[in-house]
Amino acid sequence: MPGTGSVMNPIRILVVDDSVVIRKLLSETLTGDAAVEVVGVAGDGRIALAKIPLLKPDLITLDIEMPVMNGLETLAAVRKLYPRLPVIMFSTLTERGAAATLDALALGASDYVTKPSNTGSAAVAIERIRVELLPKIKALCGAAPLKLQPLPGARPGLPPRPPSNPRIEIVAIGTSTGGPNALAEVLPRIPRDFPVPIVVVQHMPPIFTRLLADRLANHSAISVEEGSAGAALTSGHAWIAPGNFHMTVIRTATGGRLNLNQGVPENSCRPAVDVLFRSAAEAYGSHVLGVVMTGMGSDGVLGARDLRNAGGDVIIQDEATSVVWGMPGLVHASGLANAAYPLPQLATEITRRVLQSRSPQALSKPKNDSILEPRLL
Repeated sequence: MPGTGSVMNPIRILVVDDSVVIRKLLSETLTGDAAVEVVGVAGDGRIALAKIPLLKPDLITLDIEMPVMNGLETLAAVRKLYPRLPVIMFSTLTERGAAATLDALALGASDYVTKPSNTGSAAVAIERIRVELLPKIKALCGAAPLKLQPLPGARPGLPPRPPSNPRIEIVAIGTSTGGPNALAEVLPRIPRDFPVPIVVVQHMPPIFTRLLADRLANHSAISVEEGSAGAALTSGHAWIAPGNFHMTVIRTATGGRLNLNQGVPENSCRPAVDVLFRSAAEAYGSHVLGVVMTGMGSDGVLGARDLRNAGGDVIIQDEATSVVWGMPGLVHASGLANAAYPLPQLATEITRRVLQSRSPQALSKPKNDSILEPRLL
């Protein structure tokens, strides 16, 4: 990585955008934080590539639609020359912008932020940048150390429950920063005859979640779609929570179903992993496998506690393969994870656990994680 931002030295940012207004807005807003320094701006990708070796930024914010050399072309060149340099895409909240952002994530962008549009107020736009962009910059540059948050009604280091080996009836996955690529690694590796439904929260706005579901469906043996109210939960099928809606699961006399609501955001998120996990614990009890993957923040920790208290298991993505080890790291730090796995092993482990729990031997054979797990926490 060209730069070496740290807690002592401000994180060095290169702002790349063809709009003079956006460059000025980003520069002034980011520079207002003592942990960040905007060391340069560029109006197109060609200029940005020339400035990187001179300015040695720790992170780049990159517009997608630019003249001369657009964001995707610039990102591909950056990844070739500086494979570890964090890049945050700055995209529009439109169908075209969402599709281009997903393309950018597939090319190796670290994360994205949607541009504040139609706010009618510079103050609102500035506040959105502070709330949405600054925390991502700090997390990706290691300036936001992992801190264990006290869990209401629980204590850190919760001891594992005795193995009950419940039959898994549903898999619930939560992820955020780095999640689209992580899901693209996991869901396509789930076999077509997978015997239970999968429900997923990926922190993303509207439009983005639908396009993500469509892309995952094109590369997966199982069916993948955006969640819809009242959808029946069927085996071999995955649902992605729609942007701006919490997704929950319920059980009825005819089986499991999805519900959607626009309740208060939790952990500043809607959809929130905690909401999904909590509903799964209430509906399915010990028969849930929770999976927490790469992501910034603490969403999923309280939900993981609910799953463990109900008798279910929670596994996490390991630190080495996570873009940001915030969400899974806090589940680990809270003593709520049964085990951690590198991203390439997660699909195999999810499948193994589900199939093993549903085999005839599972009812009489207690599970021993110390034998089965490559990495116990």
